Amino acid sequence: MNDTAFDSALVDAAFALGAQKGWRHVSAAAAARHAGLDLARARMRFACTGSILGHFGRLADAAALQGALDTGSTRDSLFDILLRRFDFLQSHRAGVLALLKFLPGCPPLALALAEMNLASMGWLLEGAGVNATGLRGAAKKRGLLLVWLYGLNAWARDESEDLAATMAAVDTALARAEAFATRGGTGHKSPPAASPETITPVE
Repeated sequence: MNDTAFDSALVDAAFALGAQKGWRHVSAAAAARHAGLDLARARMRFACTGSILGHFGRLADAAALQGALDTGSTRDSLFDILLRRFDFLQSHRAGVLALLKFLPGCPPLALALAEMNLASMGWLLEGAGVNATGLRGAAKKRGLLLVWLYGLNAWARDESEDLAATMAAVDTALARAEAFATRGGTGHKSPPAASPETITPVE
């Protein structure tokens, strides 16, 4: 098993374990045991639970950016990219929902995940052809993070197969962000969005 396959297997195991037993039982070692993976190799590749989430985020970004639209409006491109990222989350839905329930009780992990998501937003913006560097880029990343969290709140409650409610929420959030930017804003006050601590997935 090469490193790419090993890492994916461990991440999959972590999210499966989180769905089954809750994220307080998840660690790199526990995930390795759950998947029958070599503990020594897991230790070399994953320092902590945060590193598992970091790798998961990078996989989600890669899925979102693969085949990203290079034509049409920026809004259309971002919509496509964000929905691809939600499609990736959907393939690990139970584990992600369990994680969202766990985060309010673990502020350090919630803060680390927020920073990871902010970095991800830069990649998603660049995928849509938007410069995400410098002070303006930082504002754009925060604006897109609000859009993402608004969509995430809808996704956590969306039990439809086609994620229609999630799509509608993302479209609404992007429209509000676009309207705010058109008025000369910086993106800080685009749609009202829930933080991970306020997202309460449906049981």
